[in-house]
Amino acid sequence: MDFTFSEKQLAYRRNIRRVLMTEVPPELLRELWDADAGRAYGLWQLFTELGLTALSVPLAHGGRGGSDVDWVLMAQEAGYYALPGPLLHTAWIASALLAALPDGALAEHWLPRIAKGEARLALGHPLHRLVADAHVADLLLLHDRDEVHALLPSQVRLTRNPSLDPSRHLYRVDWQPSAATRVADADTGRALWDRVLDRAALSVAAECSGLAMRMLDLAIDHSAQRRQFGKPIGAFQAVKHQLADVAVKIEFAKPVMFHAAHALQHGDPLAAMYVSHAKLAMGDVARLAVRHGIQVHGAPGYTWDGDLQIFMKRVWALDAAWGTRTFHMARVAAAVLSADGAIGARDTFPRPATTPAGPSAAPDPRNPSVMPGLQATETY
Repeated sequence: MDFTFSEKQLAYRRNIRRVLMTEVPPELLRELWDADAGRAYGLWQLFTELGLTALSVPLAHGGRGGSDVDWVLMAQEAGYYALPGPLLHTAWIASALLAALPDGALAEHWLPRIAKGEARLALGHPLHRLVADAHVADLLLLHDRDEVHALLPSQVRLTRNPSLDPSRHLYRVDWQPSAATRVADADTGRALWDRVLDRAALSVAAECSGLAMRMLDLAIDHSAQRRQFGKPIGAFQAVKHQLADVAVKIEFAKPVMFHAAHALQHGDPLAAMYVSHAKLAMGDVARLAVRHGIQVHGAPGYTWDGDLQIFMKRVWALDAAWGTRTFHMARVAAAVLSADGAIGARDTFPRPATTPAGPSAAPDPRNPSVMPGLQATETY
């Protein structure tokens, strides 16, 4: 089974990474902490120029028709650079929700605007009651007894809630549901909100993956520069082991995350379990990267001037976002322990359709089966 990505997907990620490397340094994040809105219009324009705001919008609405597998790569980059703002909520999660609404009028109006970078959206959910970036949202999609409601900023009252991560702007939203704001009833909305939760939890897992890799890189750089007893501290075996532990756990957790994206994209009945598994796995990795990163840096890892604290605070803030560890462990347990639970290696992926016997049906060892949407040879 080939779990790698297509060259097109990898090339797009490389382009995004090169731009973000120069345009979103830690210094910019610190500037935004002191800004009134905490968000930069120029940064949103950059996302638009890179095609990120249009990535998940269907082709019929002026977008690029990207998939959940495409987005998991972009979410990793968002985590690596600790991107502020509602990019993932707007361009991935809310776009998918709008496209799935039974009444296409809302999608017809808002999806082209999202693709052009002219609109930002915010999402409210029982597991996400403090709505991120509600203060800059042009439209809010909110949950009420499984119904989906769409409200304009003038229809809500916002109260700012402090966050451990200064880049996260969280708000309590007070509003009144009505027939005029309802865009999907409870029966329809229940399935829609389930997919919102899955995509949001997967985006958190992918962000944690990027954050873990960034903190590992910062720890490696520090271990090469900081000298003790006449040599870099990275030369000491104890430090090497700490860094190696993080690197190995990242590599083991990434396939879990990619499998969840593939399952979500293709409507796998067990997608929710795979997503919860991914969030748990990547959350554990990110917390380990925080702990070992601080140990390698020592006291400077905590200081306001150090870059490590930017990323470790984001990990701590995301740890309970879109479901706590207890919630996601319960989802995994419910799926694994159910009477008809299909678990084990033989049930990990659907078996290929049976082909007629004969020379042409024999598998070619030079061309192994490839998961749809996951092709090519490069690894992350």
